Amino acid sequence: MPEFKPLLDLAVKAARAAGDELAARKGAFQGVAVQEGRDIKLNADRAAENLILSILRDGPRIDVLAEESGLHGTPDGLLWVVDPLDGSENYIRRSPVCGVSIALMRDGDPILGVVHDFNIDETWTGGEGLPAQVNGMTASVSDVTRTEDAMLLAGLPVNADYSPEGLAKLGQGFGRWRKLRMIGSAAIAAVNVAGGRADRYAETGCKLWDVAAGMAIVRAAGGRALISDGAPDAPRAICIDNGKLPLLEPFA
Repeated sequence: MPEFKPLLDLAVKAARAAGDELAARKGAFQGVAVQEGRDIKLNADRAAENLILSILRDGPRIDVLAEESGLHGTPDGLLWVVDPLDGSENYIRRSPVCGVSIALMRDGDPILGVVHDFNIDETWTGGEGLPAQVNGMTASVSDVTRTEDAMLLAGLPVNADYSPEGLAKLGQGFGRWRKLRMIGSAAIAAVNVAGGRADRYAETGCKLWDVAAGMAIVRAAGGRALISDGAPDAPRAICIDNGKLPLLEPFA
């Protein structure tokens, strides 16, 4: 048995339990707890996080970085990274693109990931020494090599530059791709790359908990996952793709 398989199983249990609650209690969980500019935090985020942390505590003592409650311990060594509800805006509007994301990191590098899409009951897993799978079936990245043939998943951070100059620059970048989609969930975007449903996901202003699980799963699926340096809760630039496309800024 791979070294980390029991921890992956524990993360799957936690993610599915939280997803079941989120799916069953959409009405009860709809309240907005905090709104910061264009970003919102729901009562659902906090309830799901509390459930996840209670299950993870059944396993070995490992420090945690969670979206709602922050860092419990130190970011060094093994660290659970938890996003209890990625795609909160979609969730509150009953758009079925959101999920639960749990990663295990070692010295700042994602080594295991679970993303549970509770709307369509897909559980994505993968990591060091473990295959990328969705509901137990093997997942693998696409073979697309040219941006003009590729689908890009992207998002705009809450502090994006919407000036004419900023939008013109975005348009030039997006114009390199055959298709562009913005789905509103970094975790779901990442696993779409892992399954070959898209070829790259790129965004600036992501948080580690948004993408850590997806990074581990994409790497297990044969892809590439790069993230800029920063503090545990700092905005990052992310590039997650099939590993066959040319790198662009800021990773070129």
